[in-house]
Amino acid sequence: MRRSTTVHWHGIYQARSAGNDGTAMVTQCPIAPNNTLLYDFDLGQQAGTFWYHSHLRTQYCDGLRGAFVIYDPDDPQQYLYDVDDESTIVQLTDYYHNPAPSIVQQFLNNAIDPVPDSGIINGAGRYKGGPLTPYAVVNVQAGKRYRLRFINSACAPLFRVSIDRHNLTIIEADGVAHEPLIVGSFNIWIGQRYSAVLSADQPVANYWIRAPPTDGTSQGLVNNPNLDINLTLAVLRYAGAPDAEPDGSTNSTATNVLVEQDLHPLVDPGSPGGDVPADVTFNMNITQPNPPIYEINGVSWEPPPVTALLKILSGASSPNDFLPHDKMELIPQNAIVEVNLIGNPDDPHPMHLHGHTFDVIRYSGSNVTNFKNPPRRDSVPVNSGTTTFRFFTNNPGPWFLHSHIDWHLEVGLAVIMGEAAAAQRIGNQSVIVDPAWKELCPIYNRLDASYQ
Repeated sequence: MRRSTTVHWHGIYQARSAGNDGTAMVTQCPIAPNNTLLYDFDLGQQAGTFWYHSHLRTQYCDGLRGAFVIYDPDDPQQYLYDVDDESTIVQLTDYYHNPAPSIVQQFLNNAIDPVPDSGIINGAGRYKGGPLTPYAVVNVQAGKRYRLRFINSACAPLFRVSIDRHNLTIIEADGVAHEPLIVGSFNIWIGQRYSAVLSADQPVANYWIRAPPTDGTSQGLVNNPNLDINLTLAVLRYAGAPDAEPDGSTNSTATNVLVEQDLHPLVDPGSPGGDVPADVTFNMNITQPNPPIYEINGVSWEPPPVTALLKILSGASSPNDFLPHDKMELIPQNAIVEVNLIGNPDDPHPMHLHGHTFDVIRYSGSNVTNFKNPPRRDSVPVNSGTTTFRFFTNNPGPWFLHSHIDWHLEVGLAVIMGEAAAAQRIGNQSVIVDPAWKELCPIYNRLDASYQ
């Protein structure tokens, strides 16, 4: 594991506090060993399901990650559920037997995507031929309704989630309330979160919670003999059921898979500007001309020696000020921005934008553009074809847009959206940084490379 660190608060806007976004060499230098940084930020009106993780290289793949839930006492959908607490958080992730730095080195050598040894749910899982580690248990009482908060905090796979003999009602995506939508299962890509209400309306028994991982390609996850995707399980246990795994009598096959386009925001639906042309449009081509290195519009992102935020606060105002390392797209304040992400065939990516949610007006593989009530979230898959989203630039900062397959971020699949550079320096939306933040880089730069 790397010795220095950062912590990113995934999905939090960080209005006027971009220095707390936790993105190494974008918004801060890493925190050196035996040093501290207090992350201090205002949540504004945000509520919902979020998570935190290291944003230094691939450090979170070694375990520095966790749930971050903001409960809303005035939740407009509270009437739909009875229970919503720590016991209803479901974290989905992948597990590797080798540490991340060695996996990265192998990836750089052979250009073969790393494949996990296991998928795990709430910290527990199994691998082929391994010990029969007890599965995590979610306890319920018959007749009650539970808001299950699912978080994909993996480094490589998405998960197909279902619970035997139970439907799920989606009410939230990525911290944004959406109209209730009943599904039998759903895909959750890295970085995404869903709140799904489960009604405990089945006979008292044990039921499998299933989340087989995949990478979204036609061949799926291969090249690791330890991985059995069907071992990514947890147990839904009704009060009064035996302390045992499901016996097979409650098994079922999920149908009615969520189609993301069917999600509609509960409050203030509609993309910025409606069907009026955007003020600024970016066409971003994702390519891999020299595997394993990825590029966006011919540029591979590399961690720079000076953070993007420090450069901006010091006066940087044109794209050339950030070369050769940073791929920076400077965008004006109070503008409608449209981003077209153009993917490769059979090479999907979950793309995440810091500092904002966005409205996904078109999904890869679809010719339908929805300005009226598209899904609103901060992480979206890009498959073969074009995924298009819009957002409004009302939050000045250097916001990272990147693949959340952490191995792919490590090899350059990212760009910085430099929003309203001048407004970051001066005015009522300027970025406020703590004196301790200013000391991070001098301390980090004095470290021996083995401690960075």
